[in-house]
Amino acid sequence: MMQEKQIEQKLVKIVKMAGGICPKLVCPGMDGMPDRMVLLPDGRIGFVEVKAPGKLPRPLQVKRHNTLQQLGFSVFILDDAEQIPIIIEAVRKGGE
Repeated sequence: MMQEKQIEQKLVKIVKMAGGICPKLVCPGMDGMPDRMVLLPDGRIGFVEVKAPGKLPRPLQVKRHNTLQQLGFSVFILDDAEQIPIIIEAVRKGGE
């Protein structure tokens, strides 16, 4: 079973192969933000919370995710590397 760090590294690699970038999101003073931004061509953006398999976001993370979603952004929970292509496709389609 993959660890959280391995899943995150695979996400970065596959986003890069898809023509995008996947910077780590560091927000001093705003804990609970998702781990990564997925930035794809044509101005497509999504946020990804990377978790160890089977783990769920903490309550503060859920609150931040809800705030981002209310602003119209897509937020994805990633705990299995198999989900990466699905997330990338959803971001490409504008979060649908």
